[in-house]
Amino acid sequence: MPTSTTDTATIQKVVFDSLETFGAEPSEIKLDATFESLDIDSLDIAELAQVVEDEYGVEISGDDAAGVTTVGDTIDLVLAKLP
Repeated sequence: MPTSTTDTATIQKVVFDSLETFGAEPSEIKLDATFESLDIDSLDIAELAQVVEDEYGVEISGDDAAGVTTVGDTIDLVLAKLP
């Protein structure tokens, strides 16, 4: 069920926590960090999209995700998808 809290800080926490779960070093997770620099692969990105979809009730397509290369891009995409 989507959460009602959809501010930037909350989305950032969900994304950061997910990346940490996927093995990214917490001290390296920053808004300008690329997925490549965090050693996050395409499967992890797909799982992150699923986490975001489940948490916020938004749909992230492959086309949407194609231009996303940094953690900040991910947060911006989620914000743009919110109703």
